[in-house]
Amino acid sequence: MAPHPAIHAMPRLVRTLIAAGMALVLPLALSGAAQATGSKPSRTWTVQVGSESEDQAIQGMAFLPEHIYINAGDKVTWKANSAEIHTVTFLAAGQSLESTQPFNPTDPQEISKQGSNVYDGQSYFSSGVMSNVSNSGFKEAAKYTLKFPHTGEFTYYCLVHGMAMKGMVHVRDAGTDYPYTQSQYDRHAKKQEQRILRDGHKSWDAARDQATNHTVIAGTDNGTSMVMRFVHQEISIKVGESVTFVNNGMGAPHTVTFGKEPANIFAPLGDPAHFTGGDLSSGLMPPGSHFTVTFHSAGEFKYICALHDFMGMVGTVEVRE
Repeated sequence: MAPHPAIHAMPRLVRTLIAAGMALVLPLALSGAAQATGSKPSRTWTVQVGSESEDQAIQGMAFLPEHIYINAGDKVTWKANSAEIHTVTFLAAGQSLESTQPFNPTDPQEISKQGSNVYDGQSYFSSGVMSNVSNSGFKEAAKYTLKFPHTGEFTYYCLVHGMAMKGMVHVRDAGTDYPYTQSQYDRHAKKQEQRILRDGHKSWDAARDQATNHTVIAGTDNGTSMVMRFVHQEISIKVGESVTFVNNGMGAPHTVTFGKEPANIFAPLGDPAHFTGGDLSSGLMPPGSHFTVTFHSAGEFKYICALHDFMGMVGTVEVRE
């Protein structure tokens, strides 16, 4: 469209001032229109996966924060925050958590990433195994990101620890005001980590009270804090006596493995009733289980938890004549 004749009649200086004014006003007008429609730029939020003490003896079973409030179109990035393995898993519609339990370390659906990077709210999506170390025996992921285009309340779990470790993403309409900032979530997560550490030390003290020369606590937890140690780590018995290893926790599995670590660390190996040395393993010990070994020869017998030995979960049984 040709400019209005009146514009050409204006002095050049006046036309220049009007153009400059429009350049300043137009962005403000557009910004006001955006605010009026409630639009906000999409954001990426961070959730920590697990927690741990400096020596890795105490591990946390928690997503920090457990609840996060975002808007449709936002993303969430989960970051591995512990040596203990975890997953971030959204179950398919109609699928029960029980159908995934106990954790199956040979199932690609559980240990490997499943689904795209955009969550559809209905299908099975999973990060696969996550850890902040690279020697847990799996191909770990350090982080996992999903975009949430649809509103809804979406619950997810760690398949390794089941009901003991779950979180929720609350997705509201685009443009909704956020109830918390990322820094507020982070501060809350730090406080939770401190509580988990304190609870872990309390569980450790309780395990020491329960342990004897013939009863070793093979890790313990209270559903959130895990103690990745054998209690007591070093014991002394006589030939012919037995030691019972007890996993009295609520969420973390362990193994008791003597000798060479087997290719399949989750299956039992050897005869625990007549142990004279060599290779012997409990296989996977879920919470609430026990494993009794009777020692028929003298010597010093070292053992490990094949899942957590890299964290320092090892022990020794000295057998005397």
